[in-house]
Amino acid sequence: MVDLASLPADSGAAKNRKRVGRGIGSGYNKTAGRGHKGQKSRSGGGIHPWFEGGQMPLQRRIPKRGFTNIFRREFAIVNVHQLNCFEDGSIVDAASLQQQGLVNQRESRIKLLGSGLLNKKLTVKVTACSATAIEKIKQAGGQVEEAKLA
Repeated sequence: MVDLASLPADSGAAKNRKRVGRGIGSGYNKTAGRGHKGQKSRSGGGIHPWFEGGQMPLQRRIPKRGFTNIFRREFAIVNVHQLNCFEDGSIVDAASLQQQGLVNQRESRIKLLGSGLLNKKLTVKVTACSATAIEKIKQAGGQVEEAKLA
């Protein structure tokens, strides 16, 4: 009985690799299948995949617009209506917001915006807060503590 691991390959299935530059009898001597002269015949020669034959390359044809501010400060955004998930009278800070799944763990700066209504009395400790958010929290009987930006 023949086991599957020792079955021989069909004839023509396993092809010998091309051994170039191994004498006149091999058929791949002298130029080793690279032809005569030119960039692709040289060692280390060849062109990168995005080369367009000397035409103005795509990254230079496309118009450039705007700029990237390298000093930009990223904030995790939380709206006032999302704070209703907390218990009445609790302290809301970065750790509690992460625990509730309102902000990502990576985001250190948190900004509170004033969208929606708040019907709980909370003490909120965030990096930044909009004027409408402060107003809505104070109307609900809570207070806001803003941390200074680093």
